[in-house]
Amino acid sequence: MRFQDETTVPREPTLAERRARQQAARREREEAAAEYAADEASRTKRKRIMIGAGVTVGVVALIAVGYSVANSTQDVQARCVDDNNVVVDDSNCATPAASNTYHSGGVGFFPVFIGSGGRQYHYNYGGSGNIGQVASGGTTVVPKNANVSTPSGKTISRGGLGVSSGSSGSSSGGSKGGSSGSSGS
Repeated sequence: MRFQDETTVPREPTLAERRARQQAARREREEAAAEYAADEASRTKRKRIMIGAGVTVGVVALIAVGYSVANSTQDVQARCVDDNNVVVDDSNCATPAASNTYHSGGVGFFPVFIGSGGRQYHYNYGGSGNIGQVASGGTTVVPKNANVSTPSGKTISRGGLGVSSGSSGSSSGGSKGGSSGSSGS
């Protein structure tokens, strides 16, 4: 039948035509699934790249903050206090010299088990209070990376990168190193 009009009923497809249609439909489904899988892989890859970029930016920010914290030096005031934490005159506390020598702040030599024969003075770092008052707040540990000075203006130690807070053992008179700021015994 070469010509059909609106009233003609279509014939049933042959077995070969049905198989060809089924194979074409299967190919279309497989191509659609492959295209979907490729799109999904592309989205996953893009997502991973974005996550990686976010992590990279986060790590760089963390390093920048760490570097800025490491390089930040703060100004801390050190008050000379006695063993009852009462603020006393700065001249009572011994300031370590830059030549890595030890100052005891007292007169004579006293073994540790006997004591130094008098009151013990040390610095309170970051606390507050005036002479005769009990120091409030602060610590007895020298803050790292800090410029430590007394209320009278005497500099005890200077912080920053490359400055150690201990002595190196070598005694060169012209070397400038940080001082420990610890009190005498």
